[in-house]
Amino acid sequence: MAHELELGLDTFGDVTGDHGGRPLPHPQVIRNLVEEAVLADELGLDFIGVGEHHRADFAVSAPEVVLAAIAGRTSRIRLGSAVTVLSSDDPVRVFQRFATLDAVSDGRAEVILGRGSFVESFPLFGYQLDDYEVLFEEKLDLFAALRQEGPIEWSGTTRAPLHGQHVVPGTASGSLRTWVGVGGSPESVVRAARYGLPLMLAIIGGQPLRFEPLVALYHRALEQLGTPIQPVGAHSPGYVAGTDEQARDELWPHHAALFARIGRERGWPPMTREQFDEAAGPDGALFVGSPETVATKIVRVAKGLGLSRFDLKYSAGTLPHENMMSSIELYATKVAPQVREELSRA
Repeated sequence: MAHELELGLDTFGDVTGDHGGRPLPHPQVIRNLVEEAVLADELGLDFIGVGEHHRADFAVSAPEVVLAAIAGRTSRIRLGSAVTVLSSDDPVRVFQRFATLDAVSDGRAEVILGRGSFVESFPLFGYQLDDYEVLFEEKLDLFAALRQEGPIEWSGTTRAPLHGQHVVPGTASGSLRTWVGVGGSPESVVRAARYGLPLMLAIIGGQPLRFEPLVALYHRALEQLGTPIQPVGAHSPGYVAGTDEQARDELWPHHAALFARIGRERGWPPMTREQFDEAAGPDGALFVGSPETVATKIVRVAKGLGLSRFDLKYSAGTLPHENMMSSIELYATKVAPQVREELSRA
């Protein structure tokens, strides 16, 4: 239900720049990320998600290790991935790593499983892109079985079968909180419903409310399967500053450079400032602006999609650490209270 909205943050550990614009080394980026999460915990945000990538422009390839470091310096914020690329990993090891994180964080771990938007992990770990669909389907099936935390009986084509094995450690609650991240595919939505798993929408372009039919499909599928209603969350890029103009001007060069870099790989044309401003407008996918502007947009989308959680993807390419810290502070101290106040009256 919208009035129970959790507010979180996501980051991919983007390689940021120093004051002279030079890229920071990966170790410094990771240490800065930990500091960002500590601030989020101190200011009362609900969740921090760390993405997994295997390319030079992102510093984090092992999010569980970074999350464990965060766990040691925080006390209440929930810790998870954004996302874990299950297709190119072993579900048993993923479960073990997150169950271990759950132990060291005293029950605060969760995982968002997805296929990711980059494919570098496939050749890196010896998988074929031709097997893209079957890898995720079978590995999600195994992960769903592992969540039962009992003897495993499973067989498939992508790894050796399991016959009665116990996978340790277990979690204190008996079931690791697990979301399925989707980017807009109806098949992915129905798959999440089939396993009775919460749905996390990756809203990175277009109008957020265009996902409303997918949410309706998810709820219909759950009902037809006789599965209890599950949470729906959304992840969107954003940045908070004192005014709309300041937020857009500060984010624009970093967002444009990030979009251009990925666009060169995928055949996209460069983003124009006009397109950026439209995406940052009331109907766009970028949650950029003053605290009031960002809060108003979150409330509108949370109500429209019936969200249980909203995660702001606060990192953006070379956007400096200091800017991200400021944005986190405003998100936690200005945006979050306004969102909660408005939703409490809904």
